[in-house]
Amino acid sequence: MMATRKEFDHGLEQLHNLLVEMGTFVEEALVDSMKALSGTDVEKARAIITNDQHLNHLEDQITDLGSKLIATQQPVAKDLRRILAAFKIASDLERMGDLCVNIAKFVVRLEGQSLIKPLIDLPRMAEIVQTMTYESIQSFVQENVDLAYKLATEDDQVDALCAQISRELLSLMMENPRNITQATVLNLVARNIERIGDHATNIGESVVYLVTNKRPDLNIQHNI
Repeated sequence: MMATRKEFDHGLEQLHNLLVEMGTFVEEALVDSMKALSGTDVEKARAIITNDQHLNHLEDQITDLGSKLIATQQPVAKDLRRILAAFKIASDLERMGDLCVNIAKFVVRLEGQSLIKPLIDLPRMAEIVQTMTYESIQSFVQENVDLAYKLATEDDQVDALCAQISRELLSLMMENPRNITQATVLNLVARNIERIGDHATNIGESVVYLVTNKRPDLNIQHNI
């Protein structure tokens, strides 16, 4: 029995490592996509789009490993929740990677253009979301509910910045119709960063579910 438990714990450690790798990959993709945006660097943007396949491969590895653990170890209660949470978190991380790819694709659309305004709030949004991505994975690895709930507060900051950016871009559109196309693209970038933050908050919810066996809605709970 001890050998079986040891085997299971080793499998869980592998799952943790793969999720940390996925999280790090998403953080780097977000940083790179923002660098590509600030310099309208189309080559960097195309590299982000191409590299996304690695994230899909990591998700497949997590699915295979988790399924094998369920089949061979037949975990129950919290042990089973650990694996189910890993599946859900991997799915959120894969989607976060897709959203980084979306940002990179928007950069490609801006090829040859100068930015209509200096980027201040967009990079700030991305920094908060990068932190949220790291914290969401750490909350899972540490099974840290407090860190999971912290994500709700950070997500509120991201939402506020997104709304502020939308207002500023709308003003730029009204000032000069020639700004409309690029302002629309920049607004879509903000929306995609916001959605990455939402997925990080989802990961926090999975951690609360893992530890307490109850799944909260961190956003609603925090905003009420």
